[in-house]
Amino acid sequence: MPDVAFVNLFAVTAIALCAPLALALVPKLRIPAVVLEIVVGIVVGPSGLGWVHPDLPVQIVSLLGLAFLLFLAGLEIDVHLLRGPVLRLALLGYVITLVVGLLAGLGFAAAGWVRSPLLLAISLSATSLGLVVPVLKDAHRAEGRLGQTVIAACSIADFTAVVLLSLLFSATGGGTGGRIVLLGMFVVLVAVTAAVVSLAGRSMRLGATLTRLQDTTAEIRVRAAVVLLVAFVALAEAFGLESILGAFLAGAVVGLLDRDSTSHPRFRIKLDAIGYGFLIPVFFVTSGLRLDLGGLLADPTALLRVPLFLVALLLARGLPAVLYAQRFGRRSALAAGLLQATSLPFIVTATQIGVLIGLMTPVTAAALVCAGLLSVLLFPAGALALLRGGRTAEPTDREPEQLTQ
Repeated sequence: MPDVAFVNLFAVTAIALCAPLALALVPKLRIPAVVLEIVVGIVVGPSGLGWVHPDLPVQIVSLLGLAFLLFLAGLEIDVHLLRGPVLRLALLGYVITLVVGLLAGLGFAAAGWVRSPLLLAISLSATSLGLVVPVLKDAHRAEGRLGQTVIAACSIADFTAVVLLSLLFSATGGGTGGRIVLLGMFVVLVAVTAAVVSLAGRSMRLGATLTRLQDTTAEIRVRAAVVLLVAFVALAEAFGLESILGAFLAGAVVGLLDRDSTSHPRFRIKLDAIGYGFLIPVFFVTSGLRLDLGGLLADPTALLRVPLFLVALLLARGLPAVLYAQRFGRRSALAAGLLQATSLPFIVTATQIGVLIGLMTPVTAAALVCAGLLSVLLFPAGALALLRGGRTAEPTDREPEQLTQ
């Protein structure tokens, strides 16, 4: 066996175990587990006490966690929502986001804080759909017109941000024009693969075999999903694109093919168990280990970037919600803006790529991640209070069927 120690990986997995347990035992501490995982990673990592280090085993599992995080994010995309006026509204909102993000990036570049305004704009342009949906469900708005509009806007933001990041800032290098051609070829190959898998799934014999093996030790559907994930990640890298694009599209394809889950209701639960039970928490704890908090705290001007980046995030993702005011009212539009400005996983991903390709300093990356942490702490709670307070003010919000007409 290779001479590799698993002490650091043990520490990381122990943190991943203790974080949700601590939050469950202290219910007054109303913060997402992902925030606590990153914070504890900072405390015990090289920037803090120096007890845990991101060695090779930790980095490998963390990389798998990132892939699975993007895979599950793609799985949440409901392409059937993305049509008609909802799609137009979501696209217009994302354009507004990019414009505001670019303006903020130009301002920060003039101050010498960022090296690429466009990279900053893309970093600020996504929304944590996995954090937004639970808030909408808690407020009983997920199935209403407002909830469906916000989910559609977040889906467009996530998908477009992943594509732009992979296309414009790939760590593999190469010209943008060449990557556009490669992206087109990759998308065609993904579509062909999805069509082949869909046709194969219609075979009665194969369908019966899958149903027979899905809940045995074979876990055949889970294995097939993992094969698709690894295949798309490998193909994306072979095409000179970021692996996150392959992982995201793999999730979107599985979600599209898994529309009728009556014969396999536990399939997505099993995927969540692999991702959120093991791989994804390791990624977030490792992100905390890698965070250059020391450099951020050493310079007061660097620390000032955190609230300014938070304001930039709120403006970039919150301003598009002004488009909802006429349809849903100002209170609901404000809540939607706060939800759309909730972002962390993509910021962590984008900053790591930015540091890797030399377009972002570790200090700037740390400031952006801290801003993302604050958005997760503050914005969903404010949105939930607004949505619950205005529950009776919008009786038409229970008509999702009118959304795409």
